[in-house]
Amino acid sequence: QLQLVESGGGLEHPGGSLRLSCAASGFDLDYFAIGWFRQAPGKEREGLSCISSSGRSTDYADSVTGRFTISRDNAKNTVYLQMNSLKPEDTAVYFCTATTARCSMRWLEYDYWGQGTQVTVSS
Repeated sequence: QLQLVESGGGLEHPGGSLRLSCAASGFDLDYFAIGWFRQAPGKEREGLSCISSSGRSTDYADSVTGRFTISRDNAKNTVYLQMNSLKPEDTAVYFCTATTARCSMRWLEYDYWGQGTQVTVSS
């Protein structure tokens, strides 16, 4: 069974950091580009970052450029999202997702989704 599991969310103060993990089971992430998306209540799903299957290519939304960093460890079958300088507007449920297509910021391009992890940024 193909499964993605996010972890690392929680409550953080503004300016703080969190590192999200996306662990795959049932399939080898080596062949997949991975994206991170988030969705806040009442808002559309937002593409944040993606990384190619090799890890050599990454992309970021303007809203997180310079603050978030995506990386992957194919040996551990895991992708990470390091989030620094967190802001209250970063509060959302964060999802990782996989596609055999190219890295994309469009959620329709992705085939497999995790269940999400809540990130709350508040003082």
